[in-house]
Amino acid sequence: MRTLFALLTLWVAVFSPAAWSASSSVYLEELTSTEIRDAIHAGTTTIIIPVGGTEQSGPHMALGKHNVRVKVLAGRIATSLGHTLVAPVLTYVPEGSISPPAGHMRFAGTISVPEDAFKSVLDGAARSFKQHGFVDMVLIGDHGGYQAQLKALATRLNHDWAATPARAHFIGDYYRITQTDYVQALKAKGLSDAQIGMHAGTADTSLMMAIDATLVRPDQMARDPLEGAANGVAGDPRASSAALGQLGVDLIVAKTVAAIRTARGASR
Repeated sequence: MRTLFALLTLWVAVFSPAAWSASSSVYLEELTSTEIRDAIHAGTTTIIIPVGGTEQSGPHMALGKHNVRVKVLAGRIATSLGHTLVAPVLTYVPEGSISPPAGHMRFAGTISVPEDAFKSVLDGAARSFKQHGFVDMVLIGDHGGYQAQLKALATRLNHDWAATPARAHFIGDYYRITQTDYVQALKAKGLSDAQIGMHAGTADTSLMMAIDATLVRPDQMARDPLEGAANGVAGDPRASSAALGQLGVDLIVAKTVAAIRTARGASR
């Protein structure tokens, strides 16, 4: 009877919803307040603040590309780091003039917000996490348009926090890898610059296919290259595959983890 009771106790401890949630999720929004409190007290004092964006990516890729991608990748980065959580993704970012529309705003569904609003939300989030006991606030962004704003915010926060242990870390490598190492990896597979592209081409589309292929419409990839600008595409997505995207996923995770570890070490 005692053996049976012990087994039942162990089963409850391992498989109850509370225990499963607390032990398995790195996403702050999936945890309770007391689980967050206990995690901080146990040494989980790094939090990643992931920034996405809601913008067009041609006729073949869903508007939530950046949001889905940065959440998944941030989760994998947090898991690799250990003692790290992931804040909710910021999905509303500057995308240019709303009226008259410019850039991605010329395409249905894109959402743009003023830079001041964008920076204020991030500032408030970072300061909230510091208040709760997090020490390292890590900023990563999946979109190139606001990298400078993230860097400037981290600089301002660190100025304000100079007399405290708290630090903000802008990790530019997260995005930079997609423009450097990942591009070189695709070229090594025989792809050209014209195929790889700068937006919604093979590089961009393959990353999405590796993370969530349901957001890609393969039947919409075929196009007249001369119509790329009109369709919101800079590149040729027709060579895209999940296997090519996995090259980027692995590079982004490994190099971002290394960059965060370096940044945290340098701030101590």
